[in-house]
Amino acid sequence: MATTSSFPPGMTYIDYLMPAILLNNAVQQAMQSGVGLVEDLKNGFLARLRSMPIHRSTPLVARSFADLAYCALQLVALLVAAVAVFGYRPGGGFLGGVVSVALALVVSYGLNWVFLALGAWLRRAQTMQNISIVAVFPLMFVSSAYVPLAALPDWLRAVAQANPLTYAVDTIRSIALGMPGGGFSAAGTTLLISAAMAAVGAFAANHFFRRPF
Repeated sequence: MATTSSFPPGMTYIDYLMPAILLNNAVQQAMQSGVGLVEDLKNGFLARLRSMPIHRSTPLVARSFADLAYCALQLVALLVAAVAVFGYRPGGGFLGGVVSVALALVVSYGLNWVFLALGAWLRRAQTMQNISIVAVFPLMFVSSAYVPLAALPDWLRAVAQANPLTYAVDTIRSIALGMPGGGFSAAGTTLLISAAMAAVGAFAANHFFRRPF
């Protein structure tokens, strides 16, 4: 287990943990996008939309933005609750809090399209949930989300350092807490990876979505 000595001076565990909670919630919301798409396919809602004079990709784009808006509300509510109940005071101030939420949303949107593609391909809610849990939860736990890398065993630290979510949560944490060096320079990597996920996921989702319902 990590101890307070594992953290930078003056940092409490809630300071360390809150950015990870934001990212974890954003990732879970992205997982639900794929499941929601499968449910819409099964109940005939998307079949009715397809009969309307709209572009075929419109339902996918609409769902991606609707889920992003819902995720934004969740993250803001979590941040407000952390400040009000647990005394969370991000060292990056108001701007750091806003940018950290925005970055979590960017990651969520990129993953949204990945899971929408999986949903359009698999079209089975139970299979989607199983794959999502197996793929995502180990990535969150084998990262710097909940304990500093320095507190991990050597072999596990090596795995965590290769985990893309480690870089995402470290960037969000650095910006939220206003850590020396900041995470603004590293945010570009997170933005590029998220954009790549969104582009590939959107292409795949539209491809699989063309199949008959």
